[in-house]
Amino acid sequence: MRYSEIGLKGIKVRNNWENRLKDNIIQMFSADGVEAFVIRGQARFFIETADVEAAVNSLKKVFGVGSVSLCETAGTAMEDITAKVAEYSKSRMVKGKSFAVRARREGNQKFNSMELAKACGDAIWNANLDKDPKVDLHNPDIIFWVEARPRETYIFQDYIYCHAGLPIGTQGHILAEVENERGLLSALLMMKRGCKVYVKGDYGLDVLREFDPNLKVVDDGIFSSKYLGISKGLDINQIADFEQGDMPVFFPTIGMTDDEVAEQMKVYRTEAEASPRRRLAQ
Repeated sequence: MRYSEIGLKGIKVRNNWENRLKDNIIQMFSADGVEAFVIRGQARFFIETADVEAAVNSLKKVFGVGSVSLCETAGTAMEDITAKVAEYSKSRMVKGKSFAVRARREGNQKFNSMELAKACGDAIWNANLDKDPKVDLHNPDIIFWVEARPRETYIFQDYIYCHAGLPIGTQGHILAEVENERGLLSALLMMKRGCKVYVKGDYGLDVLREFDPNLKVVDDGIFSSKYLGISKGLDINQIADFEQGDMPVFFPTIGMTDDEVAEQMKVYRTEAEASPRRRLAQ
C-alpha cells in the first residue's frame, strides 16, 4: 500500500502522519471486521490478510491511501526473484502479447534496478517460449512490476488507485453542514484533506460513517471553539446570498456543476455499498 502527499513532508511530520494513517487503517479494518496485519515499511505499508477482497474494499475508504497492489513475495537474492517471477508469469502471459518489466531496487543488494529488470525479463521470456512472447518497453500489453526491498521482493501487475489525500485527523476539526448531496460531498472532500469532520444534519450519515468509523454528529445550535471552520455545500449561484460569520467557511464544491457532484458521489456511494461492514450487517 502506498500513500501520496505524505511523502512530500519532512521527517518529523511524515513520521507522525504515517502513524496516523496506520491507526486509521487499523480502525477501518476493525469497523469492517477485516482481520489483517498492518506493517509499516519505508514509504510503504504491507498488509497481510486472508480476505484480500475485503481488505482492498476497506483500504479504498481510508483517506491518505494512494494505491494498493496485490503482491506475491520472493526472497532478496537474484536467483530467488527470477525463479518466482518466472513462475508468476506463466499464468499471466498471453500468447502473442508483448510484455515489459518495471523493476525497482530499494536496499543494498549487489544488483541495481536495470540489472534486476533485465534478469526478470529473461526469466519471463524463457518461461513462456511456448506463448511466442514479445518485448515492448514503451507500450507493452502486459507489465510485471518487481520491487526488491531489503527483506522481501514484491511482484505484482496492477495498481488499484484510491482517494489519496491526507489521513483524517492531521488537519484539525471542522463543522460540516450536510443537508443534500453537495453538502455530503463537501464533507467527504474536507475529510480527504485530513480534517476531522463534525456533522450538522442527518443527510447521508450512512455514507459518511463508512469513511470515518468514528464520525461525530452534533446537535443544532451546538458550536465548539475547537472548530477551525465550517464546510458548506453551496454552488457558485448561491454565494451572493451567503452571509459571512465569524469563522472561516469552506466551499469545496463551489466550482462543480450538479452533474460533477453526482459523478463524484456515485464513486463514494459505490465504495460504501461494497464495504465489508455492509456484508457483516446482512
